[in-house]
This record gives sequence, C-alpha cells and structure tokens, in this order.
Amino acid sequence: MAGTFSQIYIQVIFAVDGRRSLIRPSWEAELLRYMKGIISKMGERPLAINGETDHVHILLGIRPSCCLLDLVREIKKATNDHINSRHLLEPRFQWQEGFGAFSYSHSSLDDVIEYILNQKEHHRTLFFKEEYQKLLREFSVDHKEEHLFDWVE
Repeated sequence: MAGTFSQIYIQVIFAVDGRRSLIRPSWEAELLRYMKGIISKMGERPLAINGETDHVHILLGIRPSCCLLDLVREIKKATNDHINSRHLLEPRFQWQEGFGAFSYSHSSLDDVIEYILNQKEHHRTLFFKEEYQKLLREFSVDHKEEHLFDWVE
C-alpha cells in the first residue's frame, strides 16, 4: 500500500496584543512548554519554541493534512486561557490577530533552530518590527504595511 511522505517545516511568529511586553520571565518557560504540549497533542512536531516579552517564534514539522490556521488559532486560544485562568497577568492576556508563517528546507533546520533558541541575544540589537519586516522581504511575502501587527514605537 502506498503511503504519504513529507517534510514540511514552518516557522510561525505571532505577537502579544498591542505588541506589549507582557510575557514575564517568571512564567515564560512554562508557557513555551504548554505551547509544545498543544502542538504535540494536535499531532504536529514542535522543533523549537522561544521568543521575547512581546512575541513568540515556533518552528514546526507539520503533516500535509495540518491546517496551519487552525493550529495557530488553537495555540493562541489555549495559551490565552491558560495565562488568564492562572491569573499570571493583570490585565487579561491576549495575542494579536494574525501571524507570520515561513517555510524552510530540511537543510536549513539547524540554522533556524539556533536562530529561534537565541532570540534573547538576537533582540539586543534588532527590534521585532525590523526582524519581522526583514523576514517578509527575504521570503518575498507580498504585504501591506497597514495589515502588519500594531507596532509599539
């Protein structure tokens, strides 16, 4: 019997509502583990997860049947509920609408994983807005500036 074989790797990036710096160091590691659990429970492979106080990067290995929109929606919904039900933050926590998604080849995974795991160091010299716009340019993603995240200046 023939099977379906694939290698689909996607980096997903999304931001805190209003791009506020609300992800606290005291519970960030727990949040990232929780995201990993959600992704695994949905049958996909979390390869690297990290971020900053205002955004998150997730590198995924996904099945051809994965609906990325549904996966990201569930990650955001479940983590919103987790943070708010545990009262980890006042006021209520919420992710911004939308996300970025960028595909990678198997040969570039090590570099992407290293990049994601070194987010704290990386953002000492580069703001999130610059990073995100650079990715959009590098991947030739057609976009309108007014449809990007709400940026905090």
